[in-house]
Amino acid sequence: MKVLNIDSLQDLEAGAARFVTLTAGHKKFAFSGEMGSGKTTLIKSICKQLGAADTITSPTFALVNEYHTLSGELLYHFDLYRINRLEELYDLGYEEYFFGDAWVFVEWAEKGEDLIPGFFVPVHMEELGNGRREVRIDL
Repeated sequence: MKVLNIDSLQDLEAGAARFVTLTAGHKKFAFSGEMGSGKTTLIKSICKQLGAADTITSPTFALVNEYHTLSGELLYHFDLYRINRLEELYDLGYEEYFFGDAWVFVEWAEKGEDLIPGFFVPVHMEELGNGRREVRIDL
């Protein structure tokens, strides 16, 4: 397990860069953590580090957002907070996203854990107070 500490919003960009370095060779991530732990904010910053050319927004109501990097790679950002049934992921065609070659970041992964393949890297975030976050990467 690798632990990444982000001490403030000012440290976020550097934290995202460290995340990309620590997880080199992996493109699929399953994020968990309490509401407000910083999952969306960190994923947005990671996507920017990967060269996302698009405006990055939360997929809370859309379930998944698609971004493109300047080099043409695809990034998919899922937010499973609002799903009520796993069938919603089937209806979306989750297999094409999860098993394709694109980068995939899933927030609230625990809500879809029965469908998330074992090759996804588990990432747990915890808010420690005073703007500090701990990111545990299960590599």
